[in-house]
Amino acid sequence: LSICHGYDPAAHLAAGRALAPLRDEGVLIVGSGFTYHNLREIGPGAVEPSRQFSAWLDEVLVTGPVDERSGRLLDWADAPGARRSHPAADHLIPLMVAVGAAEGEPGTRFYHETDAMGAGISSSSFRFGR
Repeated sequence: LSICHGYDPAAHLAAGRALAPLRDEGVLIVGSGFTYHNLREIGPGAVEPSRQFSAWLDEVLVTGPVDERSGRLLDWADAPGARRSHPAADHLIPLMVAVGAAEGEPGTRFYHETDAMGAGISSSSFRFGR
């Protein structure tokens, strides 16, 4: 599945919801991307925005109320460090598909790094559902 031009979070959450029944057939839905993707700013100036955005993602995807997750992701660009971590949404928007496919199910952070690419960037991977 390719992401839609325009990177509308609502459209990608809806795409995930449409794909959700495939999970019952044993299909694994993977959204590949990166929690930080601003190669122009990579270096010391990227550390704090990446950590802020990573903390926000942890709160929304793992520790926050599951029933508020999709709504909060619609406004991801307003999150601390968001636009410095993702000037464009293309490397974040696959997350919306994965979240839509597992809507209402708990999230888990199963990978976290605080020095990605040797640049002090925070990077995480998440899993949803069973």
